[in-house]
Amino acid sequence: MLHDRVLVSTDGEAGERRSGGGIVIPATVAIGRRLTWGKVVAAGASVRSVKVGDRVLFDPEDRAEVEVRGKDFVLLRERDLHAVAAERLSDGHTGLYL
Repeated sequence: MLHDRVLVSTDGEAGERRSGGGIVIPATVAIGRRLTWGKVVAAGASVRSVKVGDRVLFDPEDRAEVEVRGKDFVLLRERDLHAVAAERLSDGHTGLYL
């Protein structure tokens, strides 16, 4: 990884979703600007606020897809991330860092 780049896996994030009430929402439904969660699998040397294993929120429109060893990943700059969800608290709760 180079500089401020982050490699993100979106396995299981795309496709059908379920609403809070259990209604299945197909992947073909067009919703306005919807952000996506993914898991960081690699980070460049200049990345400061994200670590491998963190969940990050990003805009799926502003992404570059790359295939590594047969798996699809998203390559993003650190500044393109909207939020980071990471276990950084001593009691094990997940903190959301904006």
